[in-house]
Amino acid sequence: MSLFDSFAIVDWSAGNDTGPTPRKDAIWLGLVREGIEAAPGYLRNRAVAETAIADLIEQELAAGRRLCLGFDFPFGYPQGLAEALTGQADPFAVWAWLAERLEDNPSANNRFDLAAEINRHFPGVGPFWFNGLKRDIPDLPRKDMRAGHGMAERRTCEVALKGAFSCWQLGGAGAVGGQVLTGLPVLHRLRQRFAGQVAVWPFEPPESAPVTLVEIWPGLINSHVQQAEASGGIRDAHQVRLLARALARLPGEALRAMLAADAPEEGWILGLGHEKELERSLLPDLKPPPLCNDCFALPAGVAWTPVDTVLTRLKERLHPVVGVERAPMGEALGRVLAAPVIARRANPAQANTAVDGYGFAHAAIDGEAPVLPLIAGRAAAGAPFQGAVPHGSAIRILTGAVLPQGVDTVVLQEDVTQGEGAIAFRAGIKAGANTRKAGEDVEAGAQLLGPGRVLTPADLALVAAVGAGPELALHERLRVAVLSTGDELCEAGHPAKTGQTHDANRPMLCALVAQFGYLPVDMGIVPDDRAALRDRLDEAAARSHMILTSGGASSGDEDHVSALLEDAGAMAEWRIALKPGRPLALGLWKGMPVFGLPGNPVAALVCTLIFARPAMRLLSGAAWHQPEGFMVPAAFRKSKKPGRREYLRARFRDGHAEVFASEGSGRISGLSWAEGLVELPDGADTITPGDPVRYIPYAAFL
Repeated sequence: MSLFDSFAIVDWSAGNDTGPTPRKDAIWLGLVREGIEAAPGYLRNRAVAETAIADLIEQELAAGRRLCLGFDFPFGYPQGLAEALTGQADPFAVWAWLAERLEDNPSANNRFDLAAEINRHFPGVGPFWFNGLKRDIPDLPRKDMRAGHGMAERRTCEVALKGAFSCWQLGGAGAVGGQVLTGLPVLHRLRQRFAGQVAVWPFEPPESAPVTLVEIWPGLINSHVQQAEASGGIRDAHQVRLLARALARLPGEALRAMLAADAPEEGWILGLGHEKELERSLLPDLKPPPLCNDCFALPAGVAWTPVDTVLTRLKERLHPVVGVERAPMGEALGRVLAAPVIARRANPAQANTAVDGYGFAHAAIDGEAPVLPLIAGRAAAGAPFQGAVPHGSAIRILTGAVLPQGVDTVVLQEDVTQGEGAIAFRAGIKAGANTRKAGEDVEAGAQLLGPGRVLTPADLALVAAVGAGPELALHERLRVAVLSTGDELCEAGHPAKTGQTHDANRPMLCALVAQFGYLPVDMGIVPDDRAALRDRLDEAAARSHMILTSGGASSGDEDHVSALLEDAGAMAEWRIALKPGRPLALGLWKGMPVFGLPGNPVAALVCTLIFARPAMRLLSGAAWHQPEGFMVPAAFRKSKKPGRREYLRARFRDGHAEVFASEGSGRISGLSWAEGLVELPDGADTITPGDPVRYIPYAAFL
């Protein structure tokens, strides 16, 4: 079992802002979260990067995921620097020293002057060198003419690294000195901001905090990086993507062995000495298939996957992909709560009356028919009585009014006889009758609603009653791109050529997305052209949080959706033991989850309801939810073979579940006829009229 749920790798840069277009020599972020890879993130300058990294840490902490966060620069200097500079043999003292003095913005920083200031703490010339500015800086030579400074050229871990640069070199291809001077202050601020939640390896044990910062060096997997670079793209982006993937795929025992390093002052590079394990983790897991003469056999590596297994995998692997924003309560209905709602005041805020009547102190009651004098004035909701009610007296009090001082019990006005200046009623009323205690419903400071809650009108009433709002922290509405694929499709209402059919899936899926409470993004029809589909997927990824496609999800020659996801390196094709349905392509495109649904409308609807709907809830920040079914008597006969779970189009009539006359997957009229599904289990079964079956109304999926 791995120590971490997420692995993030940062390729740092000491240079200036690199602009809006992704390019080399910038800052790049690679991320694998719970086994799912995100596209490398381009961060144009250190300020943007620090914000993005802090946001990532907050997301992982909020989700309860353990994060391994790597940076490609040394966490410490050769032994002796810390003592000479700060008087302490403590690398964190160096971090604090640099953070206090570094001046940094997207267009300039003072790293060269800072290096010169450090040089003045040592005899001779150095240890830092390379002045990359046009002006001369005393104590910082432009060329390597150092002598007599007394520091080692490399840390212990770097001595074993072929091609490693010294941290004293501030410029030139591959130099890391500037990265250290600009990077350690950022790590210092992150460590302070998330105090107690961040451990720095190897100075602190990874088990001591949910987030661990580690030093990495992409050169450990250089052969794989070169291979990826040969196919195009930016080297830095390949480095962070592949190293995050390598660490995420490592067996738990291998990662623990890498973390067993002892370097209390200089630091260590994660994976050093374990290069073969890292490279091995990047190789595809290929196994030859057994010999088989069965013409119905599935391709190598493909097996029937039970429905429950698919649902479990989705639940374990998916996570929220939407951001968080603050919005007025008036816009919160149906939205997903992103942070706990805490009661600012109790409900009721003060003890009050539940009825119209008369209030008094219960201890003043005496006899079978007590008579109490009635004082002047009254207590009403929003108009409390100013003063105290004398013991043995009563006061007129109306529903919702705060109990005046001296009142702990209220008698109903219907149970009272009122005379001039007094009231009489029968004994037997209990102490505290007809009153509400302060906080008896909700106490101040109590958590009312937790993250992941889909807000209802009743929730908003509760939020308002306890003084929360007027804004709430909500997840952004999930945007779901919907596109159909196939040369055979034409738009609804347009003339269809010979061999063409009207696209029924897209209108259905867009409507389902909207009915679920999300924002559909209609991406139209894409012909059977791989380049055109790639462009449309790019556009969909830029406009949405999730992509729903129909058609092209299997493994045939014209199944371009699955082929493109496979090329992208983030594809899983599940042959689900399901009728109707079976092929379901899952993958990532530009970091966006993709559900490749079957092209048949009946199968597309069933797969959307059974698989995509609960997945959308997780992606939107809501809690996992499966629809509630009801056991009802059948109004049909059915002999079912074993091996697949079946969903029949059904509706509830006269206390029985009746199913559509034909099970043909092309009978779209059955979708409209039905009001839900009957679910038949995986095994063999024989249904006769009156037998109990599980009926799931369409409304249960909302």
